Parts: sequence; structure tokens; C-alpha cells
Amino acid sequence: MSTHTLPTPDADRTSRLREALQSAAFTADGLLDLLGAPAYAALARSETVPALRATRGDSSLETLVRLFLLQATVPYERALAALPVEDCVADGWLVLHGDEVRASVDVRPYGGPEGQDWWIVSDLGCAVGGAGGIGAGTTGVTGVDRSQLVLGVGGASTTLAGITVRTPVARALDLGTGSGIQALHAAQHATRVTATDVNPRALGFARLTLALSGAPAADLREGSLYDPVADDEGFDLIVSNPPFVISPGARLTYRDGGMGGDDLCRALVQGSADHLADGGYLQLLANWQHIEGEDWRERLASWVPAGCDAWIVQREVQDVAQYAELWLRDAGDHRGDPAEYAARYDVWLDEFEARKARAVGFGWITLRKSGADRPSVITEEWPYPVEQPLGTSVRSHFERQDFLRSTDDAALLAGRFRLAGEVVQEQVGLPGAEDPEHVVLRQNRGMRRATRVDTVGAGFAGVCDGTMTAGRILDAIAQLVGEDPVLLRDRTPESIRLLVEQGFLDPVTDPGAGALERDPTREA
Repeated sequence: MSTHTLPTPDADRTSRLREALQSAAFTADGLLDLLGAPAYAALARSETVPALRATRGDSSLETLVRLFLLQATVPYERALAALPVEDCVADGWLVLHGDEVRASVDVRPYGGPEGQDWWIVSDLGCAVGGAGGIGAGTTGVTGVDRSQLVLGVGGASTTLAGITVRTPVARALDLGTGSGIQALHAAQHATRVTATDVNPRALGFARLTLALSGAPAADLREGSLYDPVADDEGFDLIVSNPPFVISPGARLTYRDGGMGGDDLCRALVQGSADHLADGGYLQLLANWQHIEGEDWRERLASWVPAGCDAWIVQREVQDVAQYAELWLRDAGDHRGDPAEYAARYDVWLDEFEARKARAVGFGWITLRKSGADRPSVITEEWPYPVEQPLGTSVRSHFERQDFLRSTDDAALLAGRFRLAGEVVQEQVGLPGAEDPEHVVLRQNRGMRRATRVDTVGAGFAGVCDGTMTAGRILDAIAQLVGEDPVLLRDRTPESIRLLVEQGFLDPVTDPGAGALERDPTREA
């Protein structure tokens, strides 16, 4: 069992520590300014040499970086110039070693979405990168059983924070809170935040993260999956960066869920409806198996509980060998005995072979408890760059599903639409050709989608500014191209629905009293 004791901060002393960190510019912006982009990026790869070189001076900021991020001891007097050292020793943030001090935990500056200065607290060596950053073996430099390590900020954490819907809610649940990053975000827009984890050390770190960042305390509960919460609590938002790694065991609690294959992610999705309030969202990151002979889209769609809309986005796919190598390196196994590494690699491949898994997908799963008789379940592959944060785009996606579900073709043609912001049109064809081979509409925001349209679709989208009904626009286009307007009205609603579903067109629910309709035939 661990001999490492977490800090137990007093509220007043924590406030003084926070003020000292801010005063020294130990913030996300201050860190970037001090280190420069290359050294800052190297830290995210668990490479500390560039940062050590950049902190050879004696400023307060350099002292804090060496203490809390680089695991260096510093002279007591030097620490005293940057921190209320007596407070930090009393609460356990710092440990005395003769005339030097060292940090007991990693503290990583982290910028909030509205410019807040926050700090994420984690195990030593785990503020950046993975567990591999602390070296191989059962016990790391923290003196903690390595299987119970709590990591700090990573790419998965920031991805989930960016896609989460940020509307004000009464109750939010951070399931598998780790160092408390998602709970910290949720505390900004939820009246009450509940955070759970199977690892009690993680709950302690989440408490520290919230306290040091000046956020309200969360209701912290120990347990697996939905066990710590009651069915009648009804959360408006459930977020989870779960231990989704598909592994042949449960070596590292922060990543290995201990369930076979992708069963843990499936259980999270299938059980969500019992814990969501009406209209509530579940948002999580997940890995899923690509099983031989099965369509991964159909397989994941089958996870979605009744009465829930879902949007499942696959961002990346790796073959099973690549996947095993990634997580063996995350654990630092590649630095150990080659024979042991090969044996562990072999076990991973045996597990995948037994499950007929040929690849592993990674992506986002968002559910909304709509109560719809005909839920919208969309599974898609989108490996292209997106613009974060995407929370507003995620919410708009589900609002568009509501609109399309409740709007028949007649109402669609009677409705008005507006071209979404920053959509551009590209014409693709041979140089000098009279007409383009095809026309592409491209978004420069959000998901940054591109879709091919015909000349009617391009003309329709170009005229949509919310002042004319879809039907009248089509009638005008029919007149221009010499097509029967009735036939054009009959064949176009499906195309309009696709443009709405993908976010190229926004329905206008209140076009404005007395709005005058333009005549598009005069603008051709």
C-alpha cells in the first residue's frame, strides 16, 4: 500500500498558495512565455530536458516550474522567495529535506475556457505525458503502487472538455474523475457536481485540484461505473474520460477498466438512460473493437438505450499491433526487459485474436435523453481536423435532429433557412472548362465538414438568408434552369435535410414579422 500522503489543505492557506502561484505567473500563459513553444510541447511528451535548460535562473516562476513540474529539489530560501513555504509544508504540498524542499505532488497550470487560471494536481511525474514518464517498475518516484497512479492533463482530457456541452445545469456527474479536470470544468456551469472514481487516491487529487483552483467542492464518491449514484438522482450532464483501454488485464487503474474488450464503454452507454434527466447529455471518450464480420457502426448503435439520440464519431483507427504497442509504451514496458516486453505484447495479441478483433477505434460518444419514439442515432467516421471547443456544435447537432424529426417535407418547404457562418463554395473541374465537374460546400468552423452538391443545391444554399421559404427558392431555381417546379420540390427535401443535418443550413424559427422576400431570379 502507498506510503505517500496527499496534501490536506487548509482553506486559508490554500488561498495564499493560489495567490503566490498567480503572483509568480505560474499559469498556463506564464509557463508558455517562460519555456517557449518547443520546451512547452516537449513537456507534453514527458521530455523534461528543454524545460530544465529554460529554468536555470532564480526567478520565482523558474523555482515553481522546477519544484512542481520537474521534480527537482530547491534550496529552502529560494522556495521562500516564491511561496508561503511554512503553509505548504504544514499542508503537505512541500516536504523538507535539510535545507532544501521538494514537492509532494505535481501541479500543472491549466487555462480555463474563459481565461481562468487553474491548476491540476496529480502524482509526481504524471503532470504531463503518461505513466511511462515516471519510469518502469512497480513503484514510481512517488512511492505509490504504480497501478494506482493518478495522471494530470492529457490530450484525452482536453478533448473531452472541448466537446462537452456547456449550458447551465442543476446536476453534473464526472464519472471516473481522475485528477478532477472534468469536474473543474463542470463546476463553472453546474449547480452541483458529483465526481466518482474507483481509485480513492483519485478522489483525493480531484479535491486538491478543485481547492487549489478556487472552485466549489464536489460531492466525491468512491465506486465503479454507476454504482455510487442512485437511479433517481437524474443528472443533466454526465461526462466521462473512463479507463477505456482494451487490454488483457487491469495493470493501471487510470486506463485499464478490468472488463473484457470494450465492455466498460458499452456498460457506460447502456446504463446512462437510468441516470440522465430528461434532455440530459452523456458525453464520453471511448475505444471500441472492430470485430471481424461486423460493421462497427451497427455494433455501436446497438449500445444506445431506448429513448436516446446519439452521435458517435470515430476519430482514429489502429490495427491491433499498433494499439498494443501504444499502450505498452504508455506503461513504460519498452524500457524494461525485452523478453518481458515481448511476452506482454504476445498476451495482448492473443486477447484480440480470441475476440476476433482486427482493429480498435477511438472517438467520442454523445447521447441525449430525448424520449423520442424515433431516436436519431448517427455513427460516422471523421478523422479530419476540427475546431475546438465543439460544445456548441454538439448541442446544435441535437437541436437539428429535433427539428428534422418534427418537420415533414411540406413543413420543410414552407420553412426558411440561413446559410451557416463561414461556409464557402468551391468549384472543382478542369481549368478552362465551361462548367465545374462538381461543387463543394465547405465549413471553416466546428466540424469543418465538406459536402458535394449539384448546381441546384449550390444555388439553393447561396440564396438562403432566412427571408424566403425553401419552396419559393426552389420555384425560382426551377424557372431559371427550365425544370418542372413540382418535380424539383419533390426531389429536393432529402438534400435540404442533409444540409441541415450536417450544419450547412440553420432553420430560421422566427424570420421576423413583415420580412420582405427577395426574388432570386433577379440575382442569377
